[in-house]
Amino acid sequence: MGFGISDLPILTMLRTRMEWSQARQKVLADNVANADTPGFQGRDLVPPKFGEPDQLARPEVSNVSLARTEPLHLAGFPGTGDEFRSTTKGNFDVQPTGNAVNLEDEMMKVAGNQMDYQVATALYTRSLNLIKTALGKR
Repeated sequence: MGFGISDLPILTMLRTRMEWSQARQKVLADNVANADTPGFQGRDLVPPKFGEPDQLARPEVSNVSLARTEPLHLAGFPGTGDEFRSTTKGNFDVQPTGNAVNLEDEMMKVAGNQMDYQVATALYTRSLNLIKTALGKR
């Protein structure tokens, strides 16, 4: 069985972190888009935890689709089965309509998520460049 450069634990962790940031961006954008939707509760993703190298293997993810019980029901988007666990936190800023999204908080999360993604991509690129240097390909 072969071992590729992309199988290195540091690259696997950085790739997982980048995928998590992308999935979180979608969740945060959904929160902002539904800021005026009555009864909407904001969500967030639980950050991935990195433990021992044998824990880095991804769990098997099965595709789940929405049941369409009526022909006029909208079909879900293909490939939206997230592999990251989402959470809904209790928010004390609930509007009279039941909406619990605070735009300022969400925008702060978006900015922090963007910075985290940029750090992960920079580390991933530098790690690959170090490997190229070590192999004499640079």
